[in-house]
Amino acid sequence: MRLLLTSTALLALAAPAFAQSPPVPLIERAKLFGNPSKTAGRISPDGKWLAWIAPRDGVLNIWVAPASNPAEAKPLTAEKTRPIRSYYWSPDSKTILFVNDKGGDENFLLYGVDVATAAQKSLTPFDKTRVEVINISHAVKDRILLGINNRDPRWHDVYSLDLASGKLSLVLQNDGGYAGFVADEQLMPRLASKELPDGGQAFFRITNGKVEATPFATIGLDDSLTTAPSGFTTDGKTLYWLDSRGRDTAALIAQDVASGRQTVIAQDPRADIDGTMADPKTGVVQAWSVNYLRDEWKASDPAIGKDLAWLKAQLKGDIAVTSRTDADDLWTVAVDPVTAPSATWLFDRKAHTLKQLFVSRPELVGAPLVPMYPEPIRSRDGLTLVSYLTLPAGSDPDGDGKPNRPVPMVLFVHGGPWARDEYGYNSWHQWLANRGYAVLSVNYRGSTGFGKKFISGGDLQWGRKMHDDLLDAVNWAVKQGVTTSDKVAIAGGSYGGYATLAGVTFTPDAFRCGVDIVGPSNLFTLLQTIPPYWEAGKQQFYKRMGDPTTEAGKALLRERSPLYAADKIKVPLLIGQGQNDPRVNVRESQQIVDAMKAKNIPVTYVVFPDEGHGFARPVNNIAFNAITENFLSACLGGRAEPIGDALKPSSAQINEGASQVPGLAAAVAAR
Repeated sequence: MRLLLTSTALLALAAPAFAQSPPVPLIERAKLFGNPSKTAGRISPDGKWLAWIAPRDGVLNIWVAPASNPAEAKPLTAEKTRPIRSYYWSPDSKTILFVNDKGGDENFLLYGVDVATAAQKSLTPFDKTRVEVINISHAVKDRILLGINNRDPRWHDVYSLDLASGKLSLVLQNDGGYAGFVADEQLMPRLASKELPDGGQAFFRITNGKVEATPFATIGLDDSLTTAPSGFTTDGKTLYWLDSRGRDTAALIAQDVASGRQTVIAQDPRADIDGTMADPKTGVVQAWSVNYLRDEWKASDPAIGKDLAWLKAQLKGDIAVTSRTDADDLWTVAVDPVTAPSATWLFDRKAHTLKQLFVSRPELVGAPLVPMYPEPIRSRDGLTLVSYLTLPAGSDPDGDGKPNRPVPMVLFVHGGPWARDEYGYNSWHQWLANRGYAVLSVNYRGSTGFGKKFISGGDLQWGRKMHDDLLDAVNWAVKQGVTTSDKVAIAGGSYGGYATLAGVTFTPDAFRCGVDIVGPSNLFTLLQTIPPYWEAGKQQFYKRMGDPTTEAGKALLRERSPLYAADKIKVPLLIGQGQNDPRVNVRESQQIVDAMKAKNIPVTYVVFPDEGHGFARPVNNIAFNAITENFLSACLGGRAEPIGDALKPSSAQINEGASQVPGLAAAVAAR
């Protein structure tokens, strides 16, 4: 890839309409969206090994090294195409387990690799199957518990997997339509959950391998995304819950299994308790986190609290303990400074020492990365929308979180919608800010993490009040002098892609252009094509989006579908789609492209035949972002690294509108 940092002439050509002085070097796309050098560092339960994910022949694979000598790292896996994105240590530290799919189809299968020999085997050799890990126990070393839906794609049966032999043994056949299971540390299934007709859930005890007929706990729709069991202590006597029943935000609750008595351990009126640290031996919760503007950890165990405080003082940035040994003497700790690449450290609790294991993206050390500012924004009806703002380097010399003069802005909308934006290093924010844009991400109503009322405020509000929140955030940015109303683009993936389509159809004058990544255009066909393993959550979708089984629901879904307002589009639109997407079928993008073509409305449409819901392969991500930044440059006047040969290693198919993006037609011709 061509290096722009070496050419002042190219930098001058790429200067934004809102010029920065002095010019800030362009950060190459590959440094932001290529493979990290290393990531996901974890120590084995016995403390003898370290593992992480790193490239091997250009594809992310798992590497292992002796904990005493990380420099002796060797690759353990040899995936050739699909990157490995997550893995688990086996309880006995002899095996690394990982899941992977094919081409983005989300049929994740489980594989095991022997740490000593690197021998790999498929542990779930089934077709059209999605495996879920139910429990990996600290107490039981020779097996784990899985959910497998090879019998009926809608429901997962519970299996015990013997790690040495690879033998699968049926523990519980899911004939009752149960959405999920909770097992204790002895790998005995103890609870089963089932969706109710109102979108809520019922929880049933499992006794002697059979699910009881009467639920011991029920939750309504309002609590369904903020209440769930969180696991048992090792002795099985205490069940933890994250629970919003009787309150707004989810509290951490300890329930005595024998008596049913519940004790509130922690709660916060601002946001849900969303993370815990538990003793590896006893399973007793020792610390918890709440994420309002930023992630905050508090400890009930004095020793844990002391160590967390010491780590916070030593490391600049937000910290996360990513793994602990069974003896709890060694931790891996990730630190996110935002304005520098994240790093992973090995913390020796006894010696009280820190050793840096790696920096995730050393190529970004010294790059002009910029801060992120948490911004609570008020909606028109009084809600607090926790948002995050990133500004171009040099635009805010006094560091007050506002530029000295307005800059163009990209409203970057998170997916889900039942998810949230968080504080921290964000490659999209850094990339767009480096190109000369302010970037604003908004936790609109329906986002998770801020209590059940905030989530329920988004019920049946796709394209309406949820979209109003985004518009209110843009208006805030204009009033604050961050941007001007004629220099705002909207972009996002999944629901963020839907929000983009809603923005350019329902409010065609609000945005200068839009970038939609795997966003649904027709809510009715979206619900028709959801994967079979989402059967358990179908009523949730119906209650929160619109019920396609009723005439009123059909009318609402049609009204909120951007497809039927495609003729209102009058600004440039870029669409990216994975051909194998099981969540948002490729038809969702194709429908609106066809509707625009029928009205002679220009659109640029990029399809990746080896991707699903989003783009996992870095060459595809880089290719789409090469197109995106040149699209935005023409729209908003920011800088752009030329597309160059970014398309060549990717699978990108430019199905429509190559001429609409500067340099795209030439890049296609040069492949």
